[in-house]
Amino acid sequence: MNTWIFLRGLTREIRHWGPFIGQFEQAMPEARVVALDLPGNGRLNQQNSPLRVQEMVTHCRTHLALRNIKPPYNVLAMSLGAMVAVAWADAYPQEVAANVLINTSMRPFSPFYQRLQPANYGALLTLVLLDATPEAWERTILRITSSRAIDEVLPRWLALRRECPVSRANAFRQLVAAARFRAPVTKPLAATLVLACEQDQLVSVNCSKALAQHWQCALRLHPSAGHDLPLDDGPWVAAQVLAWLTENRP
Repeated sequence: MNTWIFLRGLTREIRHWGPFIGQFEQAMPEARVVALDLPGNGRLNQQNSPLRVQEMVTHCRTHLALRNIKPPYNVLAMSLGAMVAVAWADAYPQEVAANVLINTSMRPFSPFYQRLQPANYGALLTLVLLDATPEAWERTILRITSSRAIDEVLPRWLALRRECPVSRANAFRQLVAAARFRAPVTKPLAATLVLACEQDQLVSVNCSKALAQHWQCALRLHPSAGHDLPLDDGPWVAAQVLAWLTENRP
């Protein structure tokens, strides 16, 4: 059975995957999915978020060792989680067999104005500076990251925020970790698939295109989904991963 590690992005937790884990397992019955929270998020919201992506890798490895879940791993990750996946594969190539990187952005391949599109600066600053209500915060994040109807998802995300709130300090620490992370110029040994969305309003699709071009790895583009691709079209993600694995099977 293949072990898949799922990692979410900034301030998001395991339960933000929603129905996607089930959709993935249905497409690949042989897969064992292990979703992990990064420190500061979800059930780990009382912990301090590391200021370095490499420390997040250490957390993941330690957590899996404690659960006796042994490598090699396949990692499916988005945004900040994808940076963790890359750092992991680079530092411990014997542990990561494959990476699926979703709507991520990394130095040195993309400039800051593509990694966080300028159209969002005002909305995000308003949330932080005016100490926005939970509903205003989640509604804004959904509007920026999803092409789905906000009212369909908002109640569930508000419930997650009430149960396991992420502190503003931890959100800032995660931003710092993401901003300072620098990917290796040469692709890690792990087989790599990059998935991205043409209509991503948060991170420019050019970031994924640049990464795939520099690393000469597979790239698949969704024409209409937003930044949270597993939320907007989970079955498409699962189908792309399955097709990629089939094409590259020895």
